[in-house]
Amino acid sequence: MLRWPSTLRWRLTLWYTALLAVPLVGLAFGFYALFARTLSHRTDRFIDDALTAFSREMVAERRAALSAEDAIRSTVEEVRFRDLQIAVRDSTRRLVAMTPPLASGGGSVRIVSRSVALASDTFEVTGTYSTADIDDILKRIRDVLAVVIPLLVVVAAGGGYFMAAKSLSPVSAMSERAAEITATNLRERLPVSGGEELAGLARVVNDLLARLEDSFARQRRFMADASHELRTPTAVLRTEADVILAKDHRAEEEYRASLTVIRDAASRLARIVDDLFALARVDAENVATRRERVYVEELVDDAMRMVRPLGDARRVRVNLQEAVEAPVDADADLLGRLLINLLDNAIKHSPEGGVVEVRMQRRDRFVDVGVIDQGRGIPEEDRERIFQRFVRLSDDNGNGTEEPGARPSGIGLGLAIARRIAEAHGGSLVVFESVPGRTEFRLTLPIT
Repeated sequence: MLRWPSTLRWRLTLWYTALLAVPLVGLAFGFYALFARTLSHRTDRFIDDALTAFSREMVAERRAALSAEDAIRSTVEEVRFRDLQIAVRDSTRRLVAMTPPLASGGGSVRIVSRSVALASDTFEVTGTYSTADIDDILKRIRDVLAVVIPLLVVVAAGGGYFMAAKSLSPVSAMSERAAEITATNLRERLPVSGGEELAGLARVVNDLLARLEDSFARQRRFMADASHELRTPTAVLRTEADVILAKDHRAEEEYRASLTVIRDAASRLARIVDDLFALARVDAENVATRRERVYVEELVDDAMRMVRPLGDARRVRVNLQEAVEAPVDADADLLGRLLINLLDNAIKHSPEGGVVEVRMQRRDRFVDVGVIDQGRGIPEEDRERIFQRFVRLSDDNGNGTEEPGARPSGIGLGLAIARRIAEAHGGSLVVFESVPGRTEFRLTLPIT
């Protein structure tokens, strides 16, 4: 049983051959039928013209002859046509006269009859034409077509295979190159060639490889940064435990001091793990599975209550300047974490005795939440960089500087997590304004 080829090259070859062979065979049959019909019509017209001329001559002879039969015999003797036999019969089908028989050799003949009136008698004139020459011509045409058509089909198949192979060679080259690309050599790219369509495909795949390379690079940086951040608290835990265990007996104050250090290191470790888990969750884009109708003004109020103790510790007031009703479809936990991160960041970088303001505003189908602190400001070149993971501005950059007595600034994931949460909810988080003494982070969310 014949099976359809599995390779695209042979499929294209067969399709190309079929699309060329079917019209070609149809054209050949049509041409042959038209030619045979044309020859048949011309033969019939020749016989008809010959019989017309013979009848006219027979009528003329009848005027000069004594009888109709004498006129017929005289005409038969005088009028002859090549490859045409003429026979004349009377009304009783009796043969009156006939030209010499054809040397057709048993071939096919074509017969045409007509009636001719001579005086009061009616005679039937029959012309028999040998089609041996026509049959020979048609046979030659059939023989030529029987050779030419298969030859053309074979040539078409060969040409189709060559064209398919040449057209698909860039695909083979791309496949070979793609098979060589692994996670260790993502810098490699596919060759861009083969016409607009294949070149476009290669560019799309190359863009995909570039995104994969960037993603892998970010993941490697993330793992390296995360490992570096986790190393510090784990080293503190291990070192402090070793110090405590170095002696069999220690004073209670020493145990308390060591446990305090262990508690702080464990708290930092827990915060790092919590941040990494939150970032992994929003990166996995599972936010939509836990969405519900929530009100942003209620989340803002909850977040302010949670961070007020932090502000009191630094004598920083947190005030809500304006609130509006803003229903959204969101994950309440993640959106609350976003707001807490913004408020925590604002308190952290506000001077002692400063004020953190929160303002809400509706415009069209969006709600804006602005968190404004009185910190030193963020340089313009760093306003996007602070949203990158594990990025913390150095002391000379102002807003990244910690005031004396401030809490640890974290590992540089707070703003990165906040932006990813905003984007996962179809919104945005940007540094709207930053000058010395006033920095505003603005969160924009679509209203339900």
